[in-house]
Amino acid sequence: MSKEAVFTMKLEPELRAEFMAEANSAHRPASQVLRELMREFVQKQRESRKYDEFLLSKVEAGRMSMRSDIGRSNEEVEAEFCARRTNAAGTV
Repeated sequence: MSKEAVFTMKLEPELRAEFMAEANSAHRPASQVLRELMREFVQKQRESRKYDEFLLSKVEAGRMSMRSDIGRSNEEVEAEFCARRTNAAGTV
């Protein structure tokens, strides 16, 4: 990937000094470390957004099933699994 863009940012001198020292102790250029941090951030944001979309679709599917009288209420599910736990405890 071409490295033609310049990124300028303001930060505390102490943070810069600590970051530079750690990058040097890892024998890596600071710019390489920052690129990796940026890539990780972008990836995490994409994964988070993808998960949020997945979760929203699951919630909407549940809502649609409830509107269509296909789904079951939380109380019904809790009652069923309470009965299952009771049966499982009695068979041990």
